[in-house]
Amino acid sequence: MKLVVPALEYLDAYADALRRGFWSDNIRREESAREELEMIAADPAAFVASLDDPEAKSGPIKLADGSTVKRLPGYRRWMWDDGFCGSVNFRWQPGTSDLPKYVLGHLGYTVVPWKQRRGYATQALALMLPEARKLGLKHVDLTTDFDNLPSQKVITANGGYLVERFTKMASHGGGETLLFRIAL
Repeated sequence: MKLVVPALEYLDAYADALRRGFWSDNIRREESAREELEMIAADPAAFVASLDDPEAKSGPIKLADGSTVKRLPGYRRWMWDDGFCGSVNFRWQPGTSDLPKYVLGHLGYTVVPWKQRRGYATQALALMLPEARKLGLKHVDLTTDFDNLPSQKVITANGGYLVERFTKMASHGGGETLLFRIAL
């Protein structure tokens, strides 16, 4: 498995995954998949370009409750192993390892259902940690639902440890979640 920068050559496989029930936004799920398919149909090149935004030029982010917040610098990489396997997102706040309250973590990952349990998320997270180090981050934070044991295993396999259990803001759907940290 390798991480690839989203590009037009991979876009058909990504769009196919969206049509088959994949979404890269674990909070807005189906709604985000529909929005992405609409953006792909309207302007494929612009969609691909929007996934790489290390200067946060793309404007605000829409949360699950419909509110919008300031975008952080970030980018997305696609997991690729003889086809599209999943997505990993990375965002940060320049000059600090801390994140605003409305950001649940530095990294998020999702593997397509038909390719889960093959170690792709664990590998993708491991490949992203050097990227965070290059930016001078001292740690990365990741959150996962209390009952999402596979995600917790991905994090702990990469050196993560539990920091706290907390209730997500309503704009993120509420509910109990766990905050993990990986020291860099």
